[in-house]
Amino acid sequence: MRKLLKYLRHYKVQSVLAPLFKLLEASFELIVPLVVSAIINEIDGGSKNAGYVVYACLILVALGVVGLISAVAAQYFAAKAAVGFSKELRHDLFDKMQTLSYADIDGLGTGKMITRMTSDVNQVQSGINLVLRLFMRSPFIVFGAMLMAFLINATAGGIFAVSIAVLCTVVFAIMLVSIPLYKKVQGNLDGVTVATRETLTGARVLRAFCKEESEIEQYNAKNAELTKSQLFVGKISALMNPLTYAIINAAIIVLLYSGAVKFDAGVLDRGQVVALYNYMSQILIELIKLANLIITVTKSFACAGRINEILEMQPSIKGGTRQTELKDALPPFIEYRNVAVNYSNSPVNALEGVSFQVERGETVGIIGGTGAGKTTLVNVLPHFYDVSQGEVLINGENVNTYGDERLREVCGIVPQKAVLFEGTVRDNMQWGKTDATDEEIAEAIKTAQAADVIKSKKDGLDEKVEQGGKNFSGGQRQRLTIARALVKKPQILILDDSASALDYATDARLRQSLKNLDYSPTVFIVSQRTSSIRHADKIIVLDGGKVAGVGTHDYLLENNEIYREIHFSQYKKESANG
Repeated sequence: MRKLLKYLRHYKVQSVLAPLFKLLEASFELIVPLVVSAIINEIDGGSKNAGYVVYACLILVALGVVGLISAVAAQYFAAKAAVGFSKELRHDLFDKMQTLSYADIDGLGTGKMITRMTSDVNQVQSGINLVLRLFMRSPFIVFGAMLMAFLINATAGGIFAVSIAVLCTVVFAIMLVSIPLYKKVQGNLDGVTVATRETLTGARVLRAFCKEESEIEQYNAKNAELTKSQLFVGKISALMNPLTYAIINAAIIVLLYSGAVKFDAGVLDRGQVVALYNYMSQILIELIKLANLIITVTKSFACAGRINEILEMQPSIKGGTRQTELKDALPPFIEYRNVAVNYSNSPVNALEGVSFQVERGETVGIIGGTGAGKTTLVNVLPHFYDVSQGEVLINGENVNTYGDERLREVCGIVPQKAVLFEGTVRDNMQWGKTDATDEEIAEAIKTAQAADVIKSKKDGLDEKVEQGGKNFSGGQRQRLTIARALVKKPQILILDDSASALDYATDARLRQSLKNLDYSPTVFIVSQRTSSIRHADKIIVLDGGKVAGVGTHDYLLENNEIYREIHFSQYKKESANG
C-alpha cells in the first residue's frame, strides 16, 4: 500500500486538508461534554442565572454548526483525493498492462486483470477515502477523551487507558488475521470473474451443446467457494463490533460505579460524572468507526498488494532500441535460425529447430495440423513472444535489437480472431495510420474485398462499429481487419488464418489482390486450406512444432506425405461438395 501512495502526489493539499478539518471537528466534539457539564452544574447548584445557561446552549449550537461545516469540507477533500488517486492508479495500471508481453497476459489471465482494474482499485479508493477522514480523527477522539478524563480525575483516566489498551489489542489481532483471508477472497473473486467472462463470451457455444446446466453447476461451485471465504472472513471481522461494545460497556459500568463512589465522597460533582460518561460514549462511537475503518483498510491492503504485483511486473520480453528503417540489405530479408519456443516451462516446445529463409516480396504459406505451431511461428516475427533458442533475423539483425514499436510499425498483423473496436469504420481503419485519407482507406478496403461491406452500410466509412464489431458478420470482420492492416502499407503482412470465414471465391480474389499490390509486401499466410497457399512462393509444413517440409505446392504435393494428406482430404471434400 505504501508504494501506491505516490498516486496522491497531485492531491497533497486535499490529503492534508481532509484530516485537518476532521481534527477541527473532533476538537469541537471534545469541548461539548465540558459545556454540558457546566450547564448541569449550573442548574444543579440552583443558580438563577438563566442567561448563562442560554449562552452555554448557544455555544453548543455554534460547536455543532462549525463541526458540520468541518465534516462536509473534510468529506469533499477526502473524496476528491481518493477519486484522483484511483484515476491515476488506473491510468498507470492500464499503461502497465499494455507493456506486458503475450506470455505475461496469458499467465495473468484476462479475468484477473479485469478484477485488478475494477474491484481491487475501487476497494483501495474506499480505503483511501476512509483513512483521510477517520485515521487521525478516531485516534484523536479516543486519546483526547482519555486525556480529558485524566484532567477530570486520575482514577477515571486510568479506566479509560486500560479500556483503550484492551481495545487496541483486539482490533489489531483481528486485523492481522483478516489480511491474508481477504487476499484469498479476492483470489476467489478472480475465479468468479473468469467464469463469468467465459460463460458470456461463449454463450452461443454453450447453448449449441446444451451445456447450460453444466456451466451453471461449475459457476455455482466457484460462487459458493467465494461466498464461503467471504462468510468466514466476515465472521472474524464481525467480532470487532460486539467485542468493542462489550469492552466499552464493561468500562462504562466500572466508570459509573467509580464515579458514583467519588460523587458520594465529594471528589466529583454531577457534571463531571456526566462528562466522563459522554467521553466514554464518544470513545465507543469512534471505536466502532475505527473498527469499520480497520476492516476496510484490511481489504484495501490485500487489494493493493494484488495491484502492486502487476505494477512491479517486469515484462518477460524486452525490446531493443534500434529505430532504423528496415532498408534493403544483403539477402535474406527474413531468416529463422534453429528457432525453439517454449510456453510456461512446458516439457514440450511449441516450436523446435525451425530454420528457413524468406526473400523480400515473397509470399510464404504456413500449414499444419492443429497445435503444430503455426501461430507461434508468425508471432515471434513481430516479437510478441521471445524465442527460447535460436534467433529470428530481419535484414541480418535479431528482432530483439529493434524497438518493438518500430518493428510492429512495419508489420501488418491480422490475428486469428477478427476484432473491431467501438467507434466508426473509419476510426478502425486509421489504427495503422492515423492520418490515412478516405482514398487510402478505400484502396485497402478494395484490396481486402470489403468494398461491398461498406456499400451495404448506409453511413459508409462513418458506419458505427459496436463493441467487438458484433454488428458485422464474421466474414465482414475478417475482411475489415485485413483492410486495417493494409492501410499502412506494411513491409511485412501476417495473415494468421484470417480468411477462414471467407468463401473460396472471395479468398481467391483476396490472394490475387495481394499479389497485385504496388508496394510488394512480404506476406505470411497461415491457413488450414491448401487452396489459400497453393500459389505461395514457399510453403512451410509444420508437424508437432517442427518443420516437416518446405517448398512449392507442386513440390510438396509430390514429396511431402503430410502436405499431400492435408491437400487430398480437402480436395476430396471440395470435389464431393462440388
